[in-house]
Amino acid sequence: MYKIKGKIDSSNAAEFEKEILEAKPTEIDASQLEYISSAGLRVLLKLRKTVGELTIFNVSIEVYEIFDVTGFTSILNIKKALREISVEGKEILGKGGNGTVYRLDDDTIVKVYGSEHSLEIIDRERAYAKAAFVAGIPTAIAFDTVKVGDNYGVIYEAMNSDTLGHAIMNEPEHRDEYIMKYSKLAKKLHSTTSDDGSIDSLKNLLKKRADNPVMLELCTREEVDTLKDIVDSMAECDTLVHGDLHPGNIMINNGELMLIDMGELTRGLPVYDIASIYRDLMVGSKSSPETTYRSIGIKPELCAEVGQKFIAMYTGITDKTQFEQYMKMIGLVFAFNVVLLIPDFPGAAERGPAIIDQLLRGAVLPNVEALKQILSK
Repeated sequence: MYKIKGKIDSSNAAEFEKEILEAKPTEIDASQLEYISSAGLRVLLKLRKTVGELTIFNVSIEVYEIFDVTGFTSILNIKKALREISVEGKEILGKGGNGTVYRLDDDTIVKVYGSEHSLEIIDRERAYAKAAFVAGIPTAIAFDTVKVGDNYGVIYEAMNSDTLGHAIMNEPEHRDEYIMKYSKLAKKLHSTTSDDGSIDSLKNLLKKRADNPVMLELCTREEVDTLKDIVDSMAECDTLVHGDLHPGNIMINNGELMLIDMGELTRGLPVYDIASIYRDLMVGSKSSPETTYRSIGIKPELCAEVGQKFIAMYTGITDKTQFEQYMKMIGLVFAFNVVLLIPDFPGAAERGPAIIDQLLRGAVLPNVEALKQILSK
């Protein structure tokens, strides 16, 4: 990334212009820029006309004020320098595939993302959380993006309690009450629509995953085309889908459940969220018990019971035979869900072949028409 440093004013603007127009960077690191005058700003305008989109990162508060007062924050993509914090000795509230949540103090928590998460992905999650909040979904307010060592983090408002997973685990006398609130939160989410384009559609997300080169390395072209055909058959739907709606991603604030971890938020079929809960609570608790406990906060031997109670409360199905049929349907959507998650798995090349054999060839492909029917409603 191209770096600019020191002071840029009329005394060195000509030299700066010659150098930067030769380099033609589209991204500039301004962490060492101390001051920029109108002469330097005119150079950046020339650069923008040459390269098109121009992003300037790590801008100090003082220099950002110059960009802001001159109107350059509306012309260029200017990003302030991120403040750095430490989580050493802080209480861990939850740990999942996307990162770890720490309590900073009585007022704030921080979600620290893994090193594979770019600033772009994190900014998208903040934008999705804001869109969900505006749509009326109870979500934790994201205050700020920060640096935590070599990784990025997002500061959220603190909750007065722990995660829903820990509450379900540690308060057995209130377990059914919590699960009922959990199902009501899911219903609220799944009855909320967003059609302004601020949130991507589930179909678009799944198409991108099916087109990922990793899939063609593990599957035949015909198998990938079948997956894409199933995606194409999915009903268009503008209701919100969280994508990772397990109890470890729900906080409690004065008795109200509030969503966090909004990076997978999309517009799509609610059944896809139910399949993700099935994945985490019923399958994950058996295949990866330690990871499930660390991520969700519920002991693996209790997860399936919680999952079944949630689905029963969510659907209102009381007949045993009908419930079993519904669970078989969810199992098919689960298989489809996990197959298309393979590109996102760490070590996808090693883990992928077993998943392809078991779930794609063993469940999805023999039931294509049934799956299309489920996803077309």
